[in-house]
Amino acid sequence: MQLAITALGDNQINFIAEILPAIRDCKCNILEIRSSRLAQSTAAYLLIQGNWNYIAKLESSLDVIQKRLEIQIHKLRLEHKEKNCDYVPYSLETISLDRDNVMESITTFLFDRDIGVEEISGSCYQAPYIQTPVFSTKFIILIPPHLHLLSLREEFLDFCDQLNIDSILEPIKR
Repeated sequence: MQLAITALGDNQINFIAEILPAIRDCKCNILEIRSSRLAQSTAAYLLIQGNWNYIAKLESSLDVIQKRLEIQIHKLRLEHKEKNCDYVPYSLETISLDRDNVMESITTFLFDRDIGVEEISGSCYQAPYIQTPVFSTKFIILIPPHLHLLSLREEFLDFCDQLNIDSILEPIKR
């Protein structure tokens, strides 16, 4: 059984140092972990695996940690499913002037074509020399086998040209 965990707390609280021993003590394994600072907070994302009784014990431990440290922890039990291997993994990077709907427009383009989004990261920063706000994104996407890759690439580049977005869409090399 798997458990997805998201934790959010003040970056002064080292809650990850509390969560990791709890996972170990409950005899569960970490499959994935990510953590990043967002302004004055820290966010952590974990995917944990263990048998059902160890997962239940971990959930109880996380409730105690949440109350004691006054952080937010959300848990979701997952059933392990095999990923479809027919998808083609691609990396998608964009950069544009910061506008309200850039991220929404890109994700809508992808979801309208049944393209799976595995990861998204983005940030706004001041461009060097001109001090204009710029927004950059990086996606890891899974393109379904029924989409023609060259047509999709052309369609996406036309989409980006219309919105004045610079982009790179390339296969992930393994």
